Amino acid sequence: MAHKHDPNEKVVFVGDSRIRKRDYSNVTPPDYTSYPGKSEAFIPNFLLKEWMVGVVVLVGFLTLVIAEPAPLGYPADPLNSAFIPMPDWYFLFLYQLLKYPYASGDYIVLGILGLSGIPFIALLLAPFLDTGKERRFYRRPIASSLMIVSLAAVTYLTYVSWSHYQHELEANGQIPEHIEREIKAEEAVKNGKPRPVPGKEKIAAMVEADDPAFTDTMTQAQCIACHGAELEGASGPALRGIGDTLSKEELVTIITDGKGDMMPPFKGDLSEEQIDQIATWLSKQKAGAE
Repeated sequence: MAHKHDPNEKVVFVGDSRIRKRDYSNVTPPDYTSYPGKSEAFIPNFLLKEWMVGVVVLVGFLTLVIAEPAPLGYPADPLNSAFIPMPDWYFLFLYQLLKYPYASGDYIVLGILGLSGIPFIALLLAPFLDTGKERRFYRRPIASSLMIVSLAAVTYLTYVSWSHYQHELEANGQIPEHIEREIKAEEAVKNGKPRPVPGKEKIAAMVEADDPAFTDTMTQAQCIACHGAELEGASGPALRGIGDTLSKEELVTIITDGKGDMMPPFKGDLSEEQIDQIATWLSKQKAGAE
């Protein structure tokens, strides 16, 4: 006879062994968190979770790429010394790090190989150095501290790099290439013209190339050293078609007071009459002029 605590419990025997058969259909098996130090099976449980997270991240990334296409700049011009090179946003922190004394100059090898390689080497060694089974971040002070310090350093260096870039643009009076291209495209569409294709713009012809303002005054002032012998642009911007974007008064101001670090002021080197002569001639340099 079977012994039981509940007199109303129905006892089912298996064969003649008198072994009580129990019903496990309503019993929920415990999850893996009930077993400290244990983890779930890599295949298929863990792999399936990782795959689903990867799919969500990929879809979000593709959505951002479609919504905000990467801006493309003008074709590279090695003669344009006013261009400020900038990497993509996710490399700004490394770009800023390489500006510091112990990562550049005589220490350039340390900056390129050492500082850039340390994070990747640390990631490779992390599974071997941190073998603790605790998964809660506040129970892993060393790993958590290193992660927080790394995120703070990346955030700070990215902010400093971008702020310095904005300061350089403001000091030089420059507009980033992709923004300048967008402005030109909007102006062209507004005026009923086709959108300009970078690198394939039609160069305006020089108007009155034998004018003394160009052959004598600008040559003596060494303007062609930066703007080119044919105003096609050398280390400075091209001046062909400059009359379409700047008025005579604006040209007088720029020649007199300079602009940024690239354009020096000619006040004192040229007389007011010479400056006015150059500004008048440059204002005639328009794309449709003959």
